[in-house]
Amino acid sequence: MTTTLARPGGDTDTEPAPHHPLTRLGPGRTVAELVLGIVAAVVFSLVLQFGANKLGVDTGTYVPDALVNLAVAVIVIVLFGSLLYSGAARWPLWVRLGGSWAALTALSTLLLAIPLQGTRFFLGGSSVDNTFRLQYLERLTGTAGLADVNYHGLAAYYPGGWFWLGGRFANLLGMEGWEAYKPYSITWAAVSGVVAFVLWSLVVRRRMALLASVATVLAGFVALAPEEPYAWPTTAWLPPVLVLTWSVLRRRGRVPAWPLVLIGVYLGFSGVTYTLHLVFGVFAVVVLALVALALDVRDGEPAGPVIKRLLLRLIGIGVVTGLISLITWGPFILAGGLGKPNVAAHFLPEISTYFPMPFQTASFFGVLCLAGLVWLVVRARRDPVAFVLLVLTALVYLWFALSSLAILVRTTLLSFRFIVTIDVALAVAGVFALVELVRWLGKHVRPMRTVAFVLAVLGAVSVSQTIVGTTMKDTVDTAESDYYPDGWNANYGHDPEQDGYWTGELISAIGELTGRPATGNIVLSAHDRLLSFEPYWGFQQTTPHYANPLAGYAQRNDEIKAWASATDSADLLARLRSNPHQAPNVFVLRRADDGTLVMPIATDTFPRGVPLRVDDVSFAPELFSAPEFVQRQVGPFVVIVDTTAAPIS
Repeated sequence: MTTTLARPGGDTDTEPAPHHPLTRLGPGRTVAELVLGIVAAVVFSLVLQFGANKLGVDTGTYVPDALVNLAVAVIVIVLFGSLLYSGAARWPLWVRLGGSWAALTALSTLLLAIPLQGTRFFLGGSSVDNTFRLQYLERLTGTAGLADVNYHGLAAYYPGGWFWLGGRFANLLGMEGWEAYKPYSITWAAVSGVVAFVLWSLVVRRRMALLASVATVLAGFVALAPEEPYAWPTTAWLPPVLVLTWSVLRRRGRVPAWPLVLIGVYLGFSGVTYTLHLVFGVFAVVVLALVALALDVRDGEPAGPVIKRLLLRLIGIGVVTGLISLITWGPFILAGGLGKPNVAAHFLPEISTYFPMPFQTASFFGVLCLAGLVWLVVRARRDPVAFVLLVLTALVYLWFALSSLAILVRTTLLSFRFIVTIDVALAVAGVFALVELVRWLGKHVRPMRTVAFVLAVLGAVSVSQTIVGTTMKDTVDTAESDYYPDGWNANYGHDPEQDGYWTGELISAIGELTGRPATGNIVLSAHDRLLSFEPYWGFQQTTPHYANPLAGYAQRNDEIKAWASATDSADLLARLRSNPHQAPNVFVLRRADDGTLVMPIATDTFPRGVPLRVDDVSFAPELFSAPEFVQRQVGPFVVIVDTTAAPIS
């Protein structure tokens, strides 16, 4: 007996149902391609980055824009040309795979490396969230263990898997953490595209997998997803993983263990790199399981056996997910962190209050997404890829709705982080829609393949030029204008009015006055970026949203205020010695116009658009007049060291 089986990608084969393969690649082939593809992406990306850095083009010109647009045009012409050429199917497998890996690596790498060739910083420089990211990579470059980004002696709260690997990357290249952040982030962007191609190859034909991966890369850049480089990989890989999950859940016969392990590895990787994606990924898998249950019962299967079958598969996925996630979450859980209040989700920017609508008909990308949405609705009943992408799209919109409802209990689900998810899903769907349209038109219009090639090239170049000229422009400008720890920036800026001008002198002063290595100091700093360039421990995190719940952020703010209210130097020393948390041995305070020494502290003000209130805590200079304190004026700052403070325990 034969059954008509709709394969992902719209291909329909007639063959005995029990022998229909679950995936297009076997376990050995999958592992080999993942390993070799990752290695190839890393090596080739680093070579391309080295070449881009040697361009030597001064900042403030449009030369990098011209070069990157030319590079993308060449890449997509070669790539789409090879797909159009019928003889390419006869090329050796290693040529086809190597070429695909090289094209995806070059696309992701050059879109970042050429615009950033004039700066040592990544997108966004050392500003805003990058202050935290550079601090975390600097921390884990200096230690082989997992440690909290800021607080000494606490189990890490923010998942450190990506940053830990970054520390080893920096060690291997002999770089400081902040300096390694740029090449490491660009390399991960390259790896993300190549791994997406391998994962798509599990569930659709190679050519469709390559097109889906190109769409994934470009959609990610449109939403500026690589700016958060540890979150971009799990976004790029989610659609093909969910398609694989749906195949696993719908299979009535025996399912081999390795697809369950692969899905669990993906979710576990999310757990050690970006918790929000773990939560959403588990949510999506559970929803797909419930839909599979409903469909199987509707088709006449008894509910009991179906539930048992699905539960066993979910448990298999869950065990792998949990074991991997515990690498970073285990110490925090054992320290009692899950019971501590935190404000990590207390952020409601304007874009979180509007449902994402990437359908602007004035742009090629908007038309692509609109075509994708139409294809999802039309093909969802017949094509499993369309069905899964439609479910994923619906879940993102549901997540936005739930996030808005969560405001009623004074939190959010950080829904804006999933704008890129819906962009990727709809862009990939758009590619499937256009391929299907070209096939249909090809039966009636002879040069349709050539027309499709021209439109594909023009569309890809149009999207990439928007990325370069609009999407990334502000973040590249910030990377070029932010200061390095030597007091200069990529624009040759060296302005004493800027705090960054003094970073190197502050680091030197701390080292000379303390006589301790950087990791031997606990610093309370009014210069928020100081800890991004040296692995000092911080007494207080710059913002409560990145603070470890185990640290007692609000209590530490109260302790800072209590020190400032001391009656004299002796009283201040007494309060520091008896402080509930180990007190700082280094103070970096800003000298105000009235001579007081100021330390800004932040307080959560959710749901305001900028959910922070910053208050200045003023210290009288006389509080540091005791001989136990030594100090040095560094520009607008004063470095004060408690020479009798106990060593870090």
